[in-house]
Amino acid sequence: MAPTPASRSQPGPQQPAAPQLATGPGTEAVEGPTTTTTTLQPPAPAEGRAASIPAAGRDTPAPAGPPNRALRHRASQGQDGGTQPGTAPPGTTRRLQREDLAGLRRRLQRVKALAQMTQLSSVPAGASTDLQSRLEQVRQLELQIREKKARSRATSGAQPTGDIGAAAPAAEAGEKPPAYQRFHNLAQDLPPGLTLPYKFKVLAEMFRSVDTIAGMLFNRAETITFAKVKQGVQDMMRKQFEERHMGQIKAVYPTSYRLRQEKNIPAFGNGVKKSDYQLTLEPVLGEEEKVDGRPHLSASRLLERRKEFNRNLVNIVKQHHKAFMAALSPPMVVPEEKLTRWHPRFNVDEVPDISPAELPRPPQEDRLTTAQEVLSTARGMLTPKMEKALANLALRTAEASAGEPVVSKASSPASTSSALKGVSQALLERIRAKEAQKLQALMTRDPRQEERLAMLGRLPAMARILRNVFVAEKKQALTMEVACARMAESYDAQMPPGEMEKHLRLFAELLPDWVGIHAIRTDTYIKLDKGKDLGLIAERLTKAAKEAEAL
Repeated sequence: MAPTPASRSQPGPQQPAAPQLATGPGTEAVEGPTTTTTTLQPPAPAEGRAASIPAAGRDTPAPAGPPNRALRHRASQGQDGGTQPGTAPPGTTRRLQREDLAGLRRRLQRVKALAQMTQLSSVPAGASTDLQSRLEQVRQLELQIREKKARSRATSGAQPTGDIGAAAPAAEAGEKPPAYQRFHNLAQDLPPGLTLPYKFKVLAEMFRSVDTIAGMLFNRAETITFAKVKQGVQDMMRKQFEERHMGQIKAVYPTSYRLRQEKNIPAFGNGVKKSDYQLTLEPVLGEEEKVDGRPHLSASRLLERRKEFNRNLVNIVKQHHKAFMAALSPPMVVPEEKLTRWHPRFNVDEVPDISPAELPRPPQEDRLTTAQEVLSTARGMLTPKMEKALANLALRTAEASAGEPVVSKASSPASTSSALKGVSQALLERIRAKEAQKLQALMTRDPRQEERLAMLGRLPAMARILRNVFVAEKKQALTMEVACARMAESYDAQMPPGEMEKHLRLFAELLPDWVGIHAIRTDTYIKLDKGKDLGLIAERLTKAAKEAEAL
């Protein structure tokens, strides 16, 4: 029978009893009547080791027998991080460290107090020029750091999703707008025309949202406050809407709303007291727009107001476009009623933002705005030092406002490139005049003429496809539906059959000796002369396109 654990743990007559071990932070000795169990713990920190091991060595005598593994572990700890003989006792070391920490804390508090006193203390009026120049250098460095941070934020492309309220103030502060705003018109797949910048399109959408919400509230005979309109516009557009945008709407369309500051308006759950002033909106309507004796904002009137707002935005861009063309060399003048597209070099998305109109402000009787008003109001209540500082500030403000120079932005003369130094100036003037004439014709071209020019540019490639269709069908004539279907299948761009029929009829108009269209009973047939030289046909079509473009 195998011995039990109890029988194995009983010492034999030849085994001497193990000596009693000293307890310490690294060992834990548990003695029974017949056995001794030693448990090892992880080593303590250096300070605890240095303090605990020598104390245990002084209090507990060394065992008479040979040391076991726990004693060797304690000895190695004492050699690595313990206190060597002859050093200060651990209690003294801890007390000195606490005193040093307390002294350091007191010194740190004194330094902080001195720094705060230095910041609060103002520079006396008779300060030296050296100190003032150093302060100016510090201010310049701070401005440079802020500009660098702004540029880094702009280049990182971190822009809130759909937050025009954050993008527009960033542009005002000098930060670079994101690329989807700067190159908005380049990414639009639209026919050339009088397109608007991205910020103007967002403002037009804001006006539509404001008109929709204001129309609902106005038709319910409810007071229209800016807080209600702001919440509704932000819910509709998922963009920030502020008073600045309302000022821009007022600047673009001054007769759209009548703005006032009113109080005693019931406010439920928006944190505004009834006695506080609130900005209210009232649509401006005519006398004829009434239903049951009171004005009514109908859907047709909303559409008219929206079109009027868009026309005003286009007129604003036209003014910038007119100034751009006046600065060209030679200057160009295009009547606004004949303008159908912008100048090719006119960057629409770089048009400056609209300056907001001033909105009504709540009346404030005792409002102090300048240092002179503060000085006159608080005279006798301040210390002489503060009065002197306010007087100096008021004097500097008055001098700055009186001596501010008026900067006139004059157009710089056109400088001739170094690559054109040997070219005659008269020849350059003729080339520039011809280019200006072509650009003027391009900007005043009718949209229907533009569409015809685009069709003429596609005809040389279509002529080859049309001849191949007739050769493949081995017929002298084809119905218009079949010819349009075969051409649409072979042409490299997607084009509906109706558009393809316009091109075939243009073939018959320009080249009646090559393509003929005949209506027989209920069907229309197209006939092609396959004996004509295709190269001559392409030359005639190219010449017709150039003549139409020169008109």
